[in-house]
Amino acid sequence: MRRFQVDDADFPTAFAAFLAERRGTPPDVENAVRDVIAAVRTEGVEALLRFARAFDGVELTVDDLRLGDDEIAEGAAACAPEVREAIAFAAKRIRDYHERQRPADQRFVDDVGVQLGWRWTPLDSVGIYVPGGRAAYPSTVLMNAVPAVAAGVERVAMVTPPGRLQPAVLAAAQAAGVREIWRVGGAQAVAALAYGAGPIKPVDKIVGPGNAFVTAAKRQVYGVVGIDALAGPSEIVVVADARNDPEWIAADLLSQAEHDPAAQSILITDDPAFAAAVEIAVERQLGGLTTGEDARASWRDHGAVVIAPLEASPALVDQIAPEHVEFAVEAPEALADRVRHAGAIFLGRHAPEALGDYVAGSNHVLPTSRAARFSSGLSLGDFLKRTSIVKCDEAAFAVLAPPTIALAEAEGLPAHARSAAIRLGQRAQPDRT
Repeated sequence: MRRFQVDDADFPTAFAAFLAERRGTPPDVENAVRDVIAAVRTEGVEALLRFARAFDGVELTVDDLRLGDDEIAEGAAACAPEVREAIAFAAKRIRDYHERQRPADQRFVDDVGVQLGWRWTPLDSVGIYVPGGRAAYPSTVLMNAVPAVAAGVERVAMVTPPGRLQPAVLAAAQAAGVREIWRVGGAQAVAALAYGAGPIKPVDKIVGPGNAFVTAAKRQVYGVVGIDALAGPSEIVVVADARNDPEWIAADLLSQAEHDPAAQSILITDDPAFAAAVEIAVERQLGGLTTGEDARASWRDHGAVVIAPLEASPALVDQIAPEHVEFAVEAPEALADRVRHAGAIFLGRHAPEALGDYVAGSNHVLPTSRAARFSSGLSLGDFLKRTSIVKCDEAAFAVLAPPTIALAEAEGLPAHARSAAIRLGQRAQPDRT
């Protein structure tokens, strides 16, 4: 864990270098993923079965790949009742939140009589990647599938690494309305969703987080399909004053550190004694976490404490552009309203980031690795397309045609010019190229 003092002479350089450090990207990922994608494109489902055996240690047949309706129902029924209730509670809140994001179609007539507008339509199909390995993630299913279904996507195909699927994951899929689930993980799952492989038909967009190999695969198939984002390790910044309980703030920092050894947790506070108390609380809590090994590595290698006036915190947050930021201060809006770059903002001492991961209703698929400077979290809009609409009568066309002709001729595109000129009964300038 690094300690920084904002009034130190070398702070700007040292902190910028700290933020620039790469976290958790294995070497040669791109080449390995390129080979996997090529194999799936060439061999189809046979490559998926071979990779399941090689990478996951699982023997599958083609018939094993898709979960049947009975398997989904039986698995969901095995979920503990209190967890199923929590899933239903979260699903409703996520659906309600995202439904409010639905944009309106628009048609209007401008001052020259041209009818303009746009309309929104849902994607036909979406693939959702749900990680396996470190833990079961029913929340990932909800955050990706519920907005897709709410947007009107007809086909939602979920892929997840083979092995025993956790009842909570299946209960979340059932609650979200997902009925197409495939036992395929890794880069090969992304390739199957992009290009198709045997019984797995291609989709129009792939969403959902994964490891470095999944992220690299999404990068490589982008353009063949849409993607949501290139997810990196989790991040949290907590801006806190000394009126907080150090144990609360330590828990908030560790809530992201436990995700992955490459995750990053940063505390910004104006009180050195409070910072020291939080550091002690972090060490104490690490000993009681089942995820303590990963959390300790994250805090040790990528964590930081920054001593700075609270007034300086918005500028620091913008420099970090974190996935999550908490303002655990007396008047959080006064600081948070000055922040431009953050995936999600949590206001007040009783709004820990963990609420956003599960039940607040907002989406937890958020930009990482400073991508909050130019991108947003997953939303209903990610599952919609906007189509422009233009309608002209003869009078409106007569206004738009002359400048259209002039611009087309300036660009050396005579057929464009002729398309307008011919309707005016004119001849466009001859092509001089």
